[in-house]
Amino acid sequence: MKVTDRWYSDRLGQDLSVARWGTYGSPVLLFPTAGGDAEEVERHQMIAHLEPLIAAGRAKVYSVDSVAGRALAERRGSAEHRLALFNAFHEAIAREVIPAIHSDLGGHHLPVTVAGASIGAFNALAITCRYPELVESAVCMSGTYAIEQFIGGHVNDDLYYSSPLRFLPGLEGPSLDVLRRRMIVLASGSGRWEDVGESWAVADVLGSKGIPNRVDDWGTAYDHDWPTWWQMLPVYLDDLLP
Repeated sequence: MKVTDRWYSDRLGQDLSVARWGTYGSPVLLFPTAGGDAEEVERHQMIAHLEPLIAAGRAKVYSVDSVAGRALAERRGSAEHRLALFNAFHEAIAREVIPAIHSDLGGHHLPVTVAGASIGAFNALAITCRYPELVESAVCMSGTYAIEQFIGGHVNDDLYYSSPLRFLPGLEGPSLDVLRRRMIVLASGSGRWEDVGESWAVADVLGSKGIPNRVDDWGTAYDHDWPTWWQMLPVYLDDLLP
């Protein structure tokens, strides 16, 4: 059974939708690809592939509109606007979406497992690194992590705060201590449209800060496409969830 909630986000200046599948289990928040909405994962059959975990009560799955990713994909507004929207999107996830998940779980403030593919992997990584107190683990598939390449190399403070590749090298203190107790999986194929080198670049930064991670290269038979992610995500969630 699917339930969809929608509200106006002051942070984003627009409506935001969150869809939910399942009745109980560990919370899993899925981020869509660049232009996707909260129901993209259902239309592209990811929910069907996660159904055994949902039916067994091991996962309660949520997904959210890719607000910043859509602006990036559609080249909407200036480069500054698009980067500001990524920063605001991450704030909205931490301050609006995850609290809504906690409310849906009956007020239990359980850490969330986050996952996504392509730009969704970037968002999963960023939320984990920016707000590790809210996240248990992350599954980042076929990730595109150096987002400045899509904005003409534009760099400003919003990019710095949005991008783990930018802010992680200087991260210290309590947030880093918490992050060192999290697990980040960086999975990629080596087939068409894939670049596993992006995952290794992130792993180098994570490793330099003592943050647990691993890179899995699934090989040349796996392209940057939904059939790859259908195979990946159930395997990792089965391993990570109670």
